[in-house]
Amino acid sequence: MNSKIYKSKILGVAAVILLSVIWGTNVPYMKVALNFSGPTDFAFLRNFFGAIILFAILLLLKKPIFIKEAPKLFVLGIFQTAGFTGLLIWALVEGGASKTAVLTFTMPMWVSLMAWPFLQEKLKLFQWVAVAICFLGIIFIFNPLNIEHNVNSTILALASGFCWACGAILSKRIHIKYPKIDLLTMTAWQMLWGSLPLLLIAFLINHEPIIWSYSFLSILCFNAIFVNAIAYLLWFYALRHLLASTVSMLALLTPISGAISAWFLLVEVPNFFESIGFSLILGGLFLLLYLKSREVIS
Repeated sequence: MNSKIYKSKILGVAAVILLSVIWGTNVPYMKVALNFSGPTDFAFLRNFFGAIILFAILLLLKKPIFIKEAPKLFVLGIFQTAGFTGLLIWALVEGGASKTAVLTFTMPMWVSLMAWPFLQEKLKLFQWVAVAICFLGIIFIFNPLNIEHNVNSTILALASGFCWACGAILSKRIHIKYPKIDLLTMTAWQMLWGSLPLLLIAFLINHEPIIWSYSFLSILCFNAIFVNAIAYLLWFYALRHLLASTVSMLALLTPISGAISAWFLLVEVPNFFESIGFSLILGGLFLLLYLKSREVIS
């Protein structure tokens, strides 16, 4: 393998691991932010200011902002930013942080299935096994024997994961069609486009006024800078240099770190079924990482 390609793949794996930790640990903090703001208000603010930060960086680096591909990034922003973020935060309103994190990140299953027809990335046997183990874990967390109390949050979290998967597929296709598109510019535009529907919804839905406390501002700044601007750059960098199915599977670290963070920060102790589900997902993830590492170094 070419040393440059090898380095890019290693950095891609590191990028996914880092962003997974950032996104996972942020889930309980988003839950806390909803004590001070409505879900659409918070979703708009974190994405809009995340986009502004990225455009400011473009100016500092003297990179072109208005690119011909910008309008084509609107659909990506709808799925990757508006759909994923909006539905995720709404799910947090309806349910717990740990369960929302895990159900949202059923995204790898959606990506793996869609990558076959849309990106010609065929699943190998070990990937099917890993998906099956993780999916079994999702079923335990979903707990269909006692669904009445969490049906709304479950549907919203799953829809959020599906939107993210659609965004991942679209992003990969954009990289294939426009290989020279600047990663920073692409991330900024899709985030800006995605924040606009959230702003419209925020105007249409009546919420209590935002409480501009120190805690809320701290969480908002962390979300805008690290969770959106930096983590999305890591995400799209990984998608550029790794297979979409590989990136999505590595991102399964996110619900694990989210569940652990919710346990420590919100005292959301998983029940018996959730504990089995978390264990199965973790087992499927490590199986995938072990087998996938052979491909990276081959």
